[in-house]
Amino acid sequence: MDRLVTRLVTAALRLPAARTRRIAVARDIPVRVRDGVILRTDHYAPDLPGAPTVLIRTPYGRGGPTRLLGRLTAERGFHVVIQSCRGTFGSGGEFAPLVHERDDGLDTLDWLRRQRWWSGAFGMFGASYQGFVQWALAAEAADELRALVAVVTASATRDSTYAGESFALDTVLTWAELLQAQTVPWLVRQWELKRGQPRLARALAHLPLAEADRIATGVTVPFFQEWLRHHTPDADYWRPRVFGNRIAEVRAPVAMVSGWQDIFLPAQLDDYARLRAAGARLRLIVGPWTHGSPGLLVASIREGLDWLDEHLAGRPGPRRAPVRVHVGGDGGGWRDLPDWPPPAVPIRWHLHPGRALGTAAAPSSPPDRIWYDPADPTPSLGGPLLVAQRAGAVDNRPVEARADVLTYTSAALDAPVEVVGPVRAEVHVRSELSYLDVFVRLCDVDRRGRSWNVCDGLVRVAPGRFPTDPSGVVRVPVTLWPIAHRFAPGHRLRVQVSGGAHPRYARNPGTGEPLGTAVTLRAGWREILHDPAHPSAIVLPLAQPPSTGCP
Repeated sequence: MDRLVTRLVTAALRLPAARTRRIAVARDIPVRVRDGVILRTDHYAPDLPGAPTVLIRTPYGRGGPTRLLGRLTAERGFHVVIQSCRGTFGSGGEFAPLVHERDDGLDTLDWLRRQRWWSGAFGMFGASYQGFVQWALAAEAADELRALVAVVTASATRDSTYAGESFALDTVLTWAELLQAQTVPWLVRQWELKRGQPRLARALAHLPLAEADRIATGVTVPFFQEWLRHHTPDADYWRPRVFGNRIAEVRAPVAMVSGWQDIFLPAQLDDYARLRAAGARLRLIVGPWTHGSPGLLVASIREGLDWLDEHLAGRPGPRRAPVRVHVGGDGGGWRDLPDWPPPAVPIRWHLHPGRALGTAAAPSSPPDRIWYDPADPTPSLGGPLLVAQRAGAVDNRPVEARADVLTYTSAALDAPVEVVGPVRAEVHVRSELSYLDVFVRLCDVDRRGRSWNVCDGLVRVAPGRFPTDPSGVVRVPVTLWPIAHRFAPGHRLRVQVSGGAHPRYARNPGTGEPLGTAVTLRAGWREILHDPAHPSAIVLPLAQPPSTGCP
């Protein structure tokens, strides 16, 4: 059956023909690591002498899509070793995210070296957490590591967890619920999904957050509790759990695949920049995908197998540009680039009175006011979320109709505007509360008036974090997700400014209470200033004339 499925998938994805169909599979191999824990491991062995190895370490089980990937990769001429991380799917010990991945990875590599089929070379392949485990091992794998395929992942999770120094509540709690759901019977899980996951919905709305994991899963989740407590950027807790401090030591060629609406995209592009500065050989693909898009899966298999063919097996492939990105919007498409970010001209689009947006400086004008109430938090809508069905670009008109959301809209464009690169905003805010969030979102308003989110970002403001002028105004710098988008003629640019995006980000209670225990909610007014002394604006990278690639 596996052989038939891989034939169908190979044809459907237009993959090169298999080098062999004769694959021997050994399941549930016990691999003992340094503290005596047994990690359950599957081995897919092709009947090809001297074949190199691909290692996939995962907390999501060795069946389903991972099993399919294992066989597809083995048919391309690689030994494939798929291992369940400790505490998952038969492996011993307790799963503690990021804690054991370095040591367990190194011990698994030592086990590989002792196998009679070991050729002395290996690569790694995987998405999301399967990518974190690659970075945990990569700097210490020496010359035996020949290739990495890192899909929607990053070497450091801390900045994604606390984006803008807020807390990525939806991502973290949804992931905790997903991990716990792996331990319940399949039918029970399907019933919960059919009901719309009401326990998770209640948990996302609950305070204090320290009780949310039990509401969502029925149990206390240790890492969720720890991530609520260890919130500050300098927390010792995070130092052994992020692997970016050694990323410049990685010499293996790296293929990165991500999406414009992926939760880890900013961190993954930071990895790209550091590896590029260190002289690593890289391939970067960013497409019109979310964290769980089917298109992302297809692209990662194609790109990943080609990368392993070339850099692990030594089978040269077609010459490709180092960077390939998909430009969204009407008239967009794929672009081949020599590097990321490409050359661009930063253009400031200023917030104007009358809720207008333009490239001219704003005139003198009174500020706009909104009332933010954390008891009725501004909701998040689409964007980079863990669950693909709720993520991505959606019509924002429902949230833009709320009184706690300000929108600034340009005139209809006479000519296309293509923006490719990093995006930032500067918002001048005066608030009666010292603790607040500033959420900024860029949208593309089409000819029918639908407002489609393109990118966004949030920053948490607390006393002393940003300078305050004598009149109480704080200039808040907001880093948004990067962008590759073409605003078509007749479309308009729109910038949203609000006090939050819940439950994607934990609501700001307005009190400064600790993240996990806060229950008191304070509402208050805030003013968004846009005048010559307070030039609130979003800065967009206007692309240089592109070179068009094939889809």
